Amino acid sequence: MAPYFVRPYPHPETTTSSSASIVFPTTNARFTGTVPPPNRMAAALASSRCCRRPSLLNSDRRRRSVVRCALSGEKGNSFSWNKCAISIALSVGLITCPPTFGWSAHAFPLEPVIPDISVLISGPPIKDPGALLRYALPIDNKAIREVQKPLEDITDSLKVSGVRALDSVERNVRQASRALTNGRSLILTGLAESKRENGEKILDKLAVGLEELQRIIEDRNRNAVAPKQKELLNYVGIVEEDMVDGFPYEVPEEYNNMPLLKGRATVDMTVKIKDNPNVEDCVFRIVLDGYNAPVTSGNFVDLVERKFYDGMEIQRADGFVVQTGDPEGPADGFIDPSTGKSRTIPLEIMVDGDKAPIYGETLEELGLYKAQTKLPFNAFGTMAMAREEFDDNSASSQVFWLLKESELTPSNSNILDGRYSVFGYVTENEDFLADLKVGDVIESIQVVSGLDNLVNPSYKIVG
Repeated sequence: MAPYFVRPYPHPETTTSSSASIVFPTTNARFTGTVPPPNRMAAALASSRCCRRPSLLNSDRRRRSVVRCALSGEKGNSFSWNKCAISIALSVGLITCPPTFGWSAHAFPLEPVIPDISVLISGPPIKDPGALLRYALPIDNKAIREVQKPLEDITDSLKVSGVRALDSVERNVRQASRALTNGRSLILTGLAESKRENGEKILDKLAVGLEELQRIIEDRNRNAVAPKQKELLNYVGIVEEDMVDGFPYEVPEEYNNMPLLKGRATVDMTVKIKDNPNVEDCVFRIVLDGYNAPVTSGNFVDLVERKFYDGMEIQRADGFVVQTGDPEGPADGFIDPSTGKSRTIPLEIMVDGDKAPIYGETLEELGLYKAQTKLPFNAFGTMAMAREEFDDNSASSQVFWLLKESELTPSNSNILDGRYSVFGYVTENEDFLADLKVGDVIESIQVVSGLDNLVNPSYKIVG
């Protein structure tokens, strides 16, 4: 098949402004790949857009999605900082005075609309996958957020060396306990009626857990703090999910018959790691977020239930991303046996503050240069769909996981957000993603919870 690729503009041959991208004849910078690798980042300085295109790489075995990043004509030519400065200036001008083009294919929210979350997140960008998933829930309950925040702050408190960190942790715990006591009635009010009984039980466990954490601190048992923190934040996440009552918006009619994940699902991906003597089989737990990407998540869960990925190799592992999903044969993605045709899905981006996703266009194409996505590329192990360069709606089965930040992918401000459909995060064993190599085998991916949230499952259709 033709694996998917990223190549930021410019092309030196032409100039255009109608697509919200600009081509700089002063530079010859270009690179390709699903997402750009961390080396030779200067190529992106002249870029205002990031695109995918099929690769035509040759291999003795088969064509794979291997990234190549280079400055055109780098051999024998020196890089011109004057040209680079001009390109940067033009890029800044484009970003600060962006044109607006066309209209987006929005989903339409049901009434009553869920109000915006009233708690603003400030400070450094959130990189923890659990925290990103909690803040991505479509809820508006300040009381539970005021319990959540100090519990998350324990992570920073533990960065202080020695037992001195415990003094800061104790302040965090007292703040969370006070917020739970004072806000319990408001938290209970926010629970969906059908989930209220479960939510009350979890709140009771949370209160007991906070008391246990306080005793851990009094015993000066620093090593026991992080595991207990994780347990308490898990309780917080359950309570917050119990506040979601139904699915908050209508998916556009043109995608409404596709497999949709109307909620969340958790999958375990077991990978056979060949070259690491310390790890043979590794299980990666992944949470898929159908609240913010129902079409993308539904497509993936449907493929998982078809065993599409079982036995498939890791096809790219360059230290920047891990990628798979390229089927054997000439197809670009999954071929639905009931139709004999390739099944593709639209680009799907939920903007922070919106009630429903934008479909079929990148945020840059819409002129939304400063918009923040609800599911950003902030966490190690962010999971997203690969697609072709000039077709926003060409994703099918190829997926990738981001491994690290670089000059092009700083958290909350990078060239990936708004251009690729993020639909989940690896929440357990994510560090082992860095150990995966091309040729390692995905033994299985199994849905462990949330399968009942899948609507229109095509895997049940015979054919």
